Amino acid sequence: MKKIFLVYVVGYLILLISMLGLQYVYPKLELHLLLNSCHTKLQDTFFTYYSMLAEGPLYVLALLPLLWKKFRLVLFFALCELSGGSVLQILKHLISMPRPASEFENMPDGLLPVVEGVSLHSGNSFPSGHASTFFIFSTCCALLVAYFYRRKVENANCWLWIFLGFLLLLLLVLAALGAYSRVYLSQHFLSDVCMGSVIGFITPCLMFYFGRQSILKLKSSDIK
Repeated sequence: MKKIFLVYVVGYLILLISMLGLQYVYPKLELHLLLNSCHTKLQDTFFTYYSMLAEGPLYVLALLPLLWKKFRLVLFFALCELSGGSVLQILKHLISMPRPASEFENMPDGLLPVVEGVSLHSGNSFPSGHASTFFIFSTCCALLVAYFYRRKVENANCWLWIFLGFLLLLLLVLAALGAYSRVYLSQHFLSDVCMGSVIGFITPCLMFYFGRQSILKLKSSDIK
């Protein structure tokens, strides 16, 4: 299982390190404007609705295993979301950082890129809850795909490896798009969504590792 899941892990680490590099090179406000340098009507519509996936639709998708009476898979996602969400809310209220709307409040009008119809929040910016939810869902799916195909991968030809690797990277891209949507909508800074992604990545990994026997009824050897 570890071998195929490494595709997702390496992809995430490359993405995260790249984003941290951008934050090292550019000041926070300048970077926010740079990441929002290109707005179109199509992108405005896409990211507005795509961001909403973390407000309900992803939770509905997490219930789909119930159709196959796989209650433990739903429980796995629920516990990951509750654990990650608890950590996130604690950090939000302890750190209580301002959002882009507040940071740009004293800047010239029109400097902050906004999307028409999107109501901007002003506080508790760090970390991003939406980014955390996107990455929790994505990482849970990646872990389960890697687990359920672990036996086939051991004796698989290269085409199955390519397909599963592509599927895991696709899950990562979809999560990254969800996280970026929060920056595009000027609801969060890049640092907020990076931390949200870290919570969303680590929580399922820890839950899968330490809860595999009690939650998913897996043997220790199943994750090797």
